[in-house]
Amino acid sequence: MKSSIHPTTYRPVVFSDDQAGFAFLTQSTAATDETIKWEDGNTYPLVKVHISSASHPFFTGEEKIIDTEGRVDRFKARAAAAEARKAELANKAKKAKAAAAKKASSSEE
Repeated sequence: MKSSIHPTTYRPVVFSDDQAGFAFLTQSTAATDETIKWEDGNTYPLVKVHISSASHPFFTGEEKIIDTEGRVDRFKARAAAAEARKAELANKAKKAKAAAAKKASSSEE
């Protein structure tokens, strides 16, 4: 195993999600120029993140609800319209066949 491929600069770092007002202290190699005074009184490097478990919709339960009912209703409406067109064409064909049969029977007389 190569000994020089793993980072050796692990140190305590504070990750902060300003949108949610959430911060946590952990070990990291993330580079940053900002610092913050933590709850224990020590100063740590600060990494600002845009999304954390406190602000991500999957973890907060504020997921977008997809309007599946509207999709189902639109599908059923399209299916009903197609069925109506099919029935209308069948009736039209039946009337044309009846008219042709009537015309044929009247021409025989």
